[in-house]
Amino acid sequence: MTAALIGLTSSLTTILLFGFFKRIDKNTLYGLILAAIGFLYVGFAWTDITIVTINILQAVVFLLLAYYGIKKNANFLIAGYFLHGLWDFMYGRLASSALTPPDYDWFCLTYDFVIGAYLVWLKIKSTGHTQ
Repeated sequence: MTAALIGLTSSLTTILLFGFFKRIDKNTLYGLILAAIGFLYVGFAWTDITIVTINILQAVVFLLLAYYGIKKNANFLIAGYFLHGLWDFMYGRLASSALTPPDYDWFCLTYDFVIGAYLVWLKIKSTGHTQ
């Protein structure tokens, strides 16, 4: 529960901090974060060649989602954050959770889902659609 609260606090702090930067492209900022968080797992798993290979592949997937989210359509960022949250949750069940910090899955899942929901809200707000 503490990890989820820290994830919630961290995501809200990120949103508030970036809210002060009116002239900076939010898609670029959130895309850079998405690209970076995928590569964190590579650093956690460098001692296990099989797991590090899987982590490199997932990192490249999130890097590409971030790139397309920045260059093409914010929907790629939204999908990236929600998919990364699912990755966070599933990772500890599929790979050795001994390679990640304790409760990292709950911290990251919360962070990713809050940022993803915020990006959905921004998209709805910018288009004026409620559906």
